[in-house]
Amino acid sequence: MTRRLSDLTSSAAVQAALDEFAGVGRDAFLAKHGFGRSRSYVVVDPRSGIEADSKAIAGVAFGIQFPEEGPLRPSDFSGGDATVVSRLQSLGFIVKSLLAETAGDDWRREEVELIVADYLAMLTLELTGQHYNKTAHRRRLLELLNGRSNGSVEFKHGNISAVMLELGFPYLRGYKPRANFQRRLLTEVVSEQVQRHRVLDDAAMAAALRPVEKADVSDFSRVKAPAPQRALVAREQAAIYGRLPIKRDYLQREAQNRALGLAGEEFALSFERWRLAGLGAGQLAERVEHVSRTQGDGLGFDIQSFEVDGRARYIEVKTTAFGERTPFFASANEVRFAQENTEQFRLYRLFDFRAAPRLFELAGAIERHCSLDPATYRASFD
Repeated sequence: MTRRLSDLTSSAAVQAALDEFAGVGRDAFLAKHGFGRSRSYVVVDPRSGIEADSKAIAGVAFGIQFPEEGPLRPSDFSGGDATVVSRLQSLGFIVKSLLAETAGDDWRREEVELIVADYLAMLTLELTGQHYNKTAHRRRLLELLNGRSNGSVEFKHGNISAVMLELGFPYLRGYKPRANFQRRLLTEVVSEQVQRHRVLDDAAMAAALRPVEKADVSDFSRVKAPAPQRALVAREQAAIYGRLPIKRDYLQREAQNRALGLAGEEFALSFERWRLAGLGAGQLAERVEHVSRTQGDGLGFDIQSFEVDGRARYIEVKTTAFGERTPFFASANEVRFAQENTEQFRLYRLFDFRAAPRLFELAGAIERHCSLDPATYRASFD
């Protein structure tokens, strides 16, 4: 068995690790299992209220669930948003960020200009398929930002990701958007720099419009991911960026990429047949229909599937080659259909489609899970 944090699926195992943490104390727990203190995230024990080091808890919980494998070592996995945080949250635990305490809202304009320029340089390299080293970039950046910590820089990168999404750009993989930020200053600096960044403009447009073939996947066991949680934060009104001459919404352009959309629907179709076959409903799997192709595109969903008891499952597919928190666009018909068929409707959001396709599922009305713009039907998690 390959030791992967994504295999941790037992809430009871996590709670058992938290119970041990509470029983022996932090220092003894970390020393016993070979973990250091967390600098970024803690998980809250629902029984005691104690805040425990999230990476250590996840590693020990893995060993409790898989005693024959033993706990994960610190070197076996990373402890950021995309790994430990999402895994523990998907199992029902509250994870708190320590970065917010050090990120601060006191960044000077020259500091913001430096970090935005570096972020955009990395994003351009990523969109054009060129190699870069985030660690090296951060090290050079810290030399220019006197007194800033790694945590503060990482948190600010997440703030920039949130602004990029608001401006219709993809965000840098690995830097989860964080919506609580110095809205006026940061949005202004990002907007000014993207206006001057012609290569980024070309790269983002090319990435949005690039054709794609059907993904060649036969084992769907690691495709499903937990759905992002909508950010509920108090923040300044987002008025300033709407007055700036942003060139175009690359996320909307990507949503109109018919080759990408069709490839995503075919991927979801294969996933559904695999899902039903795995549940012992092979005859139902054979009846799954790609209705947007066989009956037309105005039904409010793309795939007619089934639950194992034969009830209908209506699936709308939205696909992006960008990150999981990338906004998607629904139609008025899709929103209405989801509202009228809450028990049977599922939205499958496919993300990272070109690199390693994954999907999460939103059940029922779309606005239950996302902030839905009433004019454009843009659905976002931030």
